[in-house]
Amino acid sequence: MAYLSVDVGTSMVKAVMFDHEGREIIVARQSTVVHRGADGSSEQDMYSVWDAVVFTIRQVVHKVKDPVKAIAVTGQGDGLWLVADDGRPTGRAILWNDARASSIVDQWDAAGVLAEAYLINGNLGFPGTSGAIMSWLHAHDPERLAGSSYALYCTGWIFNRLTGEFAADETDAASPFMNIHSGEYSPQLLEMYGMPWAQRLLPPIRRDGSRVAALRDEVATELRLPRSVPVVLAPFDIPLTALGIGAISPGQACTILGTTLSTDIVLDAPHTDTVPVGMTLPSGVPGTYVRSLAAMAGIEIVSWGMKLMGLDNPAWLSDLAATSPAGSNGLIFQPYLSPAGERAPFRDSQARGSFVGMSFEHSRPEIARSLLEGMSYVIRTCLETGVDSITDLRLSGGGANSAFWCQMLANVTGMPTMRSVDAEIGAKGALLTALVALDEEASMADATARHVHARDVFEPDLREVSIYEEMFEAFRISGEKVAQTWPEMAGLRASLARRQSTTVEDPADKEW
Repeated sequence: MAYLSVDVGTSMVKAVMFDHEGREIIVARQSTVVHRGADGSSEQDMYSVWDAVVFTIRQVVHKVKDPVKAIAVTGQGDGLWLVADDGRPTGRAILWNDARASSIVDQWDAAGVLAEAYLINGNLGFPGTSGAIMSWLHAHDPERLAGSSYALYCTGWIFNRLTGEFAADETDAASPFMNIHSGEYSPQLLEMYGMPWAQRLLPPIRRDGSRVAALRDEVATELRLPRSVPVVLAPFDIPLTALGIGAISPGQACTILGTTLSTDIVLDAPHTDTVPVGMTLPSGVPGTYVRSLAAMAGIEIVSWGMKLMGLDNPAWLSDLAATSPAGSNGLIFQPYLSPAGERAPFRDSQARGSFVGMSFEHSRPEIARSLLEGMSYVIRTCLETGVDSITDLRLSGGGANSAFWCQMLANVTGMPTMRSVDAEIGAKGALLTALVALDEEASMADATARHVHARDVFEPDLREVSIYEEMFEAFRISGEKVAQTWPEMAGLRASLARRQSTTVEDPADKEW
């Protein structure tokens, strides 16, 4: 028997076939297009995403002789995937990194709504949550909301295409309207956000015991799969990655070095009475939760740095960084490059990135290393925001392909870091979820013990640990000082945008 996992990321769709021992047999990938606008919009065509799912599934199905026993589905979290009552999209999906609702979230923050809501759901709102996006649409495109019947998430949209059923996994539903303590939607939260009208759009919540539905006959034909193959709705990609790499016990942590730089810490309870930060989500393991601190910018920073320095391969940036000493000769990078600002380890829609301490003494190697170090400092900040005692840090995502960065993270955090033998950790988590949902494994603990294996472990280098202790403190202090300039810079950007939008070109200025 074979098991198929589909992982619909922000920029890449992956289909992974596993054998009965949980080993990857074959992986197919298909990139997808994200439409970004100068207004901060970030959208995807929903049918194009589905086409990529169909393509990748077909790629792996026809190469495997064993019959497919189940399909497990996961994908990017947050955002808004609106559909009509027949499942037809009512427009493009609006993604988790869309920035147009920033002013709305700022208003909620100033009014104390975010802090009050955190006590109920453990999630600190940001512009890319479904609630913030719906609120923005309510003001700017109410016709689209009126023509929609369900506010799905990415995983729910693919699940609907496969099965015809409307649902949200509890990890998706957790933000912004679910009471994390009861596991149900909270009318109180809807009222606090001024959005009681959104109640009708919320899909039914599914969790352990209700994750499975049958594949539709017509879709089975399209995908070249047997009819009625069970389809398992898995958690969305952030908490699912923790499962896929074996972080299931309180005190364990993992970081996704991907499009989002997400650090997940396993908790024994929601702990909503702490300082509001990040997301608190069901973990997929009964009785435990995940505090997820997902920075807005991840390895996009690597891509950005590559373009600036004329590098064509991420490995080249890592190799270049390795020629600089630890600490980048005093150069510090504050890695807040998203136009939507930052959501973890703090929330500030005005946050922007910067280099601190730059001089003629710094060249390409120091710049390359400071990019990786800046992101590593953010990960350490997230870990220290979570719980008091963390036993180990497990790494996944495209950035984990760099052994240099994995070792740097061990040195910056002062704890061992581990990589899995699996290439697609999210897909592996979906497989484990399916095995438990289909009663082929008694528990997630049994499933991870049997199917999750370490590829390698990076122990901290004590000499560099001491260097990074000093650099991390400098990163923290410089960050606090730079943040004082963000409101002024936001006003400057707004002023420049207004002036540019009202500038009328004089034909006499043209060169003919």
